[in-house]
Amino acid sequence: MRHSRTYDIAITVGLVAYGIVHLLVAWIALQLAFGRPSQEASQQGALKELAGRPLGGVLLWVVAAGLFVLVIWRVLELGWGHRDLHKKLSSVGRAIVYLVLGVSAVKVAVGAGGSSSGEQQTLSARLMSHAAGRVLVVGIGVAIIGIGCYQVYKAITKSFTEDLAGGVAEVTVLLGRIGYAAKGVAFVVVGGLFGWAAIGYDPQKAGGLDTALRTIKDQPFGSVLLTVLAVGIAAFGGYCFSWSRNARR
Repeated sequence: MRHSRTYDIAITVGLVAYGIVHLLVAWIALQLAFGRPSQEASQQGALKELAGRPLGGVLLWVVAAGLFVLVIWRVLELGWGHRDLHKKLSSVGRAIVYLVLGVSAVKVAVGAGGSSSGEQQTLSARLMSHAAGRVLVVGIGVAIIGIGCYQVYKAITKSFTEDLAGGVAEVTVLLGRIGYAAKGVAFVVVGGLFGWAAIGYDPQKAGGLDTALRTIKDQPFGSVLLTVLAVGIAAFGGYCFSWSRNARR
C-alpha cells in the first residue's frame, strides 16, 4: 500500500487540500486586516468559506478524505518509517492535526460546524472551574508556545526539507521558511492568550487562531502586521503544493 500509485495520489490530494485550507485562512485574515472578514479567521472558518463556493459540499468531502489519508500516512510512519523518537512524536502530532481538521471538514459538510474559538473558550472555562484548572490552562498555553517556537526553529534551520524527496527548488524552501515562521508566530500568540486567560481567570481571553489574529489586528500597526502574517500563511499554502509533488513517502 505504501508504494502503490493510488496511495501516492491520495497523499498528493491530501497535501493539496491542506494547502487550500491555509490559503483560505490567509484570505480571511487579509479580509480581517482590512476590516471586512467573511468568516472566522481559522481553519474551521476556511472550511466554511469553502462550503460557500460552487461545489463546496463536494470539495469539503474531498478535503476530508485527503486529510484522513494523511492521518493514515503518519500512522504508517510510526510502524515502518522513522525510528527516531522525536520524529515519531512529530508524526503523532501531525496525525492529530490532520485528524482534527478532517473531522472539522466533515462537520462543516453536514452543517454541524461551530466556532472553534468559542469551543476553546468553553473548554478553558470548564478547566478553570476545577482546582488545578488554571495551572492546566497555563500548561496548555506553554505547550502551544513550544509548538510555535518549534515551527520558527524549522523555518530558521530549514529542517522541514527532510519531508521532501529529491531536488528541492529554492522557491519551495523560501515558501516553507516564510510559512513555518508565520505559523510559529500564530501559535505563540495563541499560547500566550491561553496563559493570559489563566492568569486573569478570564476564559473569554482564550481562543484559537481567530482570536489570535484579532488580537494582532488590535495592536498598533495591527493591520500591517496581520497582512504580513496572512502573506506568511499563504506562503505555507503554496509550500504545501510543492510538498505534495515532492513528499518523502
